[in-house]
This record gives sequence, C-alpha cells and structure tokens, in this order.
Amino acid sequence: MSTATIAKPKSGQPGKGGRRMSLPVLLLVIAGVLILTSVVRLITGADGITSTGQMSTALRAAVPIGLAGLGGLWAERAGVVNIGLEGMMILGTWFGAWAGYQWGPWTGVVFGIVGGALGAVLHAIATVTFKVNHIVSGVALNILALGVTRYLSKFTFEGAPQGSSKQSPPIDSLGTFDIPGLSSGLETLNDKHWFLVSDLAGLVGGLITNLSPLTVVAVALVPATWYVLWRTSFGLRLRSCGENPVAAESLGVNVYKYKYIAVIISGGFAGLGGAFLSIVASNVYLDGQTAGRGYIGLAAMIFGNWMPGGLALGAGLFGYTDSLNLRGGATNVHALILLIAILLVAGVAYLAWRKKYVPAAITAAVSALMFIWYVSTDDVPNQVVTATPYVVTLLVLSLSAQRLRMPKADGLPYRKGQGK
Repeated sequence: MSTATIAKPKSGQPGKGGRRMSLPVLLLVIAGVLILTSVVRLITGADGITSTGQMSTALRAAVPIGLAGLGGLWAERAGVVNIGLEGMMILGTWFGAWAGYQWGPWTGVVFGIVGGALGAVLHAIATVTFKVNHIVSGVALNILALGVTRYLSKFTFEGAPQGSSKQSPPIDSLGTFDIPGLSSGLETLNDKHWFLVSDLAGLVGGLITNLSPLTVVAVALVPATWYVLWRTSFGLRLRSCGENPVAAESLGVNVYKYKYIAVIISGGFAGLGGAFLSIVASNVYLDGQTAGRGYIGLAAMIFGNWMPGGLALGAGLFGYTDSLNLRGGATNVHALILLIAILLVAGVAYLAWRKKYVPAAITAAVSALMFIWYVSTDDVPNQVVTATPYVVTLLVLSLSAQRLRMPKADGLPYRKGQGK
C-alpha cells in the first residue's frame, strides 16, 4: 500500500472547512480590497495607510508573527497543539540578544533558534512522551519562559553597559538594503498620491525598501515550508501523524519521532521570530518584548486554515494593523474604520446572496455602527490604536471560523500501538 493513502480524504467528507478559495478568486478579492483602500484614502486624506514607510513597517511587524505562525503550522500538522509559541519566542528574544551582544548578530540569530528549540523540547517531552494536555503544557511553558528570562537577565544584563535587569545592551545591526533604482522610483510614485497606482507603488515599494537579510530569509521560509510539507515524502509522513497516526504507524511511520521533529522545528521558527524582535526590530532585548505575538501568530495560522499561503496573508494583515500602532496612526486607524464599514457592506451582500439572512442583518447592524463611529468622530483615542491588532485578530478569527479545517488528530493524545 502506498503511503499516499495516509492523507487522502474519504470521499464525501471534504472536511469542516468546506471548499478552498481558488487562486483567481483570491486575487480578485485582494484587488477589490486594494481598490477600496485607495478610495478610502482619497475620501479621508489619510495617505499614510498605503505609504511606502507604512508598508515597510508592516512587513517588519509581520515577520515575527509569520515565523511564530509557521512554527505553529509545523507542530499542528503533526498533531501537537503549540500554545507555547509565545514562550518559545520569549526564549528566542533573550538567547538571541545574549549571544548577539557578545558574539555578533548572526550568532544571536543561531542562539535564538536554539533557545526556541529548547523550549520546544520541553513541550514535546510533556505532550508526546508523557501525554500532558497540550494546552496545559503550552501555558506552563509560557509562564516558565517568562520567569527564566527575567531571572537570567539579572545576572547577564544588569551590570553590562547600557543594560539593566529588563533590557540588554545594544546589539550590532545585521544591516539593511534596498533594490537599487526600483525602491526610490516606487517611493516617488507613491508620493504623488494617484488613485490605485500610488497605492500599488507603496505596497510593492514597502516590500523592497529597508530590508533586513533576516526578513528575506523569513519570507523564503514560507514557500520552503509548503514544498517540504506538501511535496516530499518526509512532509507526507509528518502530516499523516496529524491526520491519522494509527494508520501512519501501520505503514511503518515512527509517529513519536515525527512529532518530536515537528515540535522542535516549530520551536526553532518561534525562536527565530523572537531573535528577529531583539536583533532586527529593536536591536535590544526588552522584558515583555513579544507582546503576545506568539498568540497572534497562532491566530494567523488558524486564519490561514493551516496552510502556509493563508498564514502569510494573515501575518501580513496583523502586521499591518500592528504597524498602525508603531507609526502613531490615530488618523490611519480612523480611516481604517471607514474601510471596515465598507467591507462589512460587501459582507452583507454576500451573506444575503447565500440566503443567510440573520448573519446578514447582524453584519449590517455592525456596519451601521462603524459608519456612525466614523462620521461622529474626527480621531480615535490612542488606546484604540494600541488595541487594534488584538481586536482585528479576534474579528478575523470569528468571521473565518466557519471555513476552517484543522488536522483531524490535532491535540489528541497518541500511544504507540494503540491501533492494535
């Protein structure tokens, strides 16, 4: 029997997630959102929502979220829920800063990966070997990582120049680069504020301006993950452990080994995201630096339906909303309220077309409230700006929950030979 039968879904059981959105439809949706964004920019005068600087900041904010999401994807495709991504990121920030301060930023990147992987080993031992509840283990790891890094900081950073018990000394930069000629040309085009053209220039320009080498590595890991998990026999065996470990074992797959490998890789990705925060995003380690990005990365993975491409879109969305806060975007968030209200109107039309009249009525009411909020105010409080990434996370998950399909054995305990 071919191992390809492991992951083959039964006929007539497409899964709870329903049909996947085809690429042409997805591209049309993205194009529609870009056009609406351009219209909103012209109406509100909030040119910053599609500026090159805004998009560049959004990419930088999306990278640690995306890396955490990739870590969650590897673990959950093997059947292990990884709530401990936040703790693994915390370990990555501390180990990355500690090694980066002493031996250089690239060494810090390596140690950040190792730090996250060490946390993942603890999670794998607890969940795979001792069958501890995955949620309990992940939460415990988050608490442990926070306490350990605070304890270690007192001995390593407190007496160092420009360091303290809550902050590391500055770390040397990895450097940044632009695409010669193209970056400056797109920024000039963006500054003209033309309809749609300038918005596209800002989007593309932000992706190729002020790039860190680690950003390029992180982006390349998305297609690399897709290729390994969906185009190799190793990936097939790993995914089979998250779909049907009993069937996988009957075909000779060492389920425990693949779960351990997946969780350790998961921790390495999360640790890399943490190292990005302390080495690239701010060039110092700060207590509480992750700020819940591990959880947001997990949300991006769920939003992406446990697929790398969807995960990247989710990370980009959450990174963009986070960038509004980083760039002092009270005016931009006010414009975003109008954009959300218009998108909700489109959602009402879609739900009515699907004959889901009650959800359509609720969505229409929310849309009306958003319009009233926009018209009745000229600005938004700073507290709303700060909370925007987390609110968007909750909204996106609640709206996309009906189309999701997690791996069938995700989070379920497995014992060797249980199928006999």
